[in-house]
Amino acid sequence: MKLIWKYLICFLVSMVPLIELRGAIPMAVGFNLNMVWAYIICIIGNMLPVPVIFFFARKVLEWGRDKKFIGKFFTFCIEKGEKGGKKLQAKAGRGLYVALLLFVGIPIPGTGAWTGTLAASFLNMDFKKTVIAVMGGVVLAGVLMGLASLGVFGAIGAIFAVS
Repeated sequence: MKLIWKYLICFLVSMVPLIELRGAIPMAVGFNLNMVWAYIICIIGNMLPVPVIFFFARKVLEWGRDKKFIGKFFTFCIEKGEKGGKKLQAKAGRGLYVALLLFVGIPIPGTGAWTGTLAASFLNMDFKKTVIAVMGGVVLAGVLMGLASLGVFGAIGAIFAVS
């Protein structure tokens, strides 16, 4: 497979909800790509949907919540966004944007740019501050996934393992 296609695949995977950068970075490692370029491309891919999610996802979900075939799924997404937003706000208080950055940045299932941005839109957070917090979280998640994919955490564990 040509190199450009490998980068393109990583770019597209980083845009997919739930997978995002958490799947794209390990894929880039598996493709043996230049990690600096792969990292930049994956961050751009992960951030590209953020404005669309912030300004339109909530409206689309609310429009579709009473539709026959999509209503249950859209209602699930609305409830997840509202629940995540309220939980984030309750825990964070005044440090809401830092909490958003950490929520997006800690690479566990159910967190990420998509969920964080949707929660921010439900909380009516400031768009510019939201983008900065989400970008910081995406950068953090990328670093953590890159280190994990390269085996750094395993090596540290092996060094400090108690026999």
